[in-house]
Amino acid sequence: MARPRTLKPGRPAYQQIADELRASIRSGELGDGDQLPSETQLIETFGVARMTVRAALQVLQHEGLAVAEHGRGVFVRQRRPFRRRSVQRLSRSQWGSGRAMWEADTADDRTFAATIDVTRERATDDVAERLRIPSGTDVVVRRRLHSVDGQPLQLSAAHLPADIAAGTAIAEPDAGPGGTYARLEELGHPLERFVEEVQARMPSPDEARLLVLPAGVPVITVVRVAHTSERPVEVNEIVVNSDLYVLEYEIRP
Repeated sequence: MARPRTLKPGRPAYQQIADELRASIRSGELGDGDQLPSETQLIETFGVARMTVRAALQVLQHEGLAVAEHGRGVFVRQRRPFRRRSVQRLSRSQWGSGRAMWEADTADDRTFAATIDVTRERATDDVAERLRIPSGTDVVVRRRLHSVDGQPLQLSAAHLPADIAAGTAIAEPDAGPGGTYARLEELGHPLERFVEEVQARMPSPDEARLLVLPAGVPVITVVRVAHTSERPVEVNEIVVNSDLYVLEYEIRP
């Protein structure tokens, strides 16, 4: 971008500069972690004021394409998407054999970690409706913050009826090999099917803070309901960083 550029009339200069930088990122000319041209370089290239250049760089930051590092400059945001293989992770062969669900997703060279908090609460109207229990009924809630390679990636809150989960390993931080689903089957609640609803939205302030989201990056929400042949036994509310997460579903006709 060293040669002088002539900006076109009719479109704000900062948007045109942002367009060129965005195109360089998407083409791979500027790769993950690369430094964008400095403010001084952009001023010389486009013949504009410093405030115009700063406005262009802020556009890319709001879009989640770039991040500013104090005293260093603006860099292309590094992305290494995490692939969530829904079919494999929910299969009985996965958790039924004592393996954690995330092991279906994580490559050998990536480090997975989670923090967990278990509480007993009253079910919200939405959770109660999905579990087919009266609103305000006690539920055991397992909240997790999942990270990969030190990057916060996913929040989840699994709600299970207290009449099933209270006083069992499900109400403990470590639910044991195979996790919650393995314990449900041991308790006489064989799982028959899962239903997932997927949506996209902007994050709440708390979600943005916990997931360390740059401005402008939305989240994907997945609400999963686990069913036995008789009743729903879990509602899991999942919030993931859309910029670092790929949802993979296998459909066989």
